[in-house]
Amino acid sequence: MSHEYLAFAHELADAAGAILGRYYRVPISVEYKADESPVTIADREAERAMRDLIRARLPDHGIEGEEFATEHHDADLVWSLDPIDGTKAFVVGRPTFGTLISLLQRGKPVLGIIDQCVLGERWVGAVGQPSTFNRGVIRVRPCPDVAHAVLCSTSPDMFKAVEERAAFGRVVQAVKFPVYGGDCYAYGLLAMGFVDLVVEADLDLHDFAALVPIIEGAGGVITDWLGQPLKRGSDGRVVAAGDRRVHERALELLAQAS
Repeated sequence: MSHEYLAFAHELADAAGAILGRYYRVPISVEYKADESPVTIADREAERAMRDLIRARLPDHGIEGEEFATEHHDADLVWSLDPIDGTKAFVVGRPTFGTLISLLQRGKPVLGIIDQCVLGERWVGAVGQPSTFNRGVIRVRPCPDVAHAVLCSTSPDMFKAVEERAAFGRVVQAVKFPVYGGDCYAYGLLAMGFVDLVVEADLDLHDFAALVPIIEGAGGVITDWLGQPLKRGSDGRVVAAGDRRVHERALELLAQAS
């Protein structure tokens, strides 16, 4: 991955973080979109700042974000932006949200950043390079069996269909214990070796694209529920694991008939 694009991704994260820091734990109004997900002025200002930088510096690149319309969707290189992944956490003052920034090449994530501006924490992943946390190399931890695995998931409510709820329930029953409420932060902890498994559903491209290079660059595996690589067009069901043995068993549990 080009050093130029890596450096630019850091600039995008810095710009978004400067805005979010001004609004964190400050009373602000919250609006609700058609799907009942919350959005704030902080989300919109942060994404607008990142978009402005991309347009000014890399005008031939595409932009896909959570809050505004896609630009140049057919470009070879497209930036995927989620200014606040975990807006619910942000509005209640919990520091488990993050800014997600990814660069996709022909629809496949090749660079990703999770930035937690309040805590000063940043995960970076890029194809062909080891993933880092605050510029130090990180690795997932081994876990020989799903029975020993710590599972993270943002909320059991994200599993909408009856079959999805049943599938997730089988995984919950198989692991050591589940932890809820992490959003993107859980994937960063997995890449650092503190979590073994993340299972989620109902994610959009901007929710998972940045996670792929980070997890893979730390030695983990992240796919959809069928074990296929995540890319533009994936159905939003995600399984990430630090150990391939846990990933394989999780896929089996998710695929079992109810």
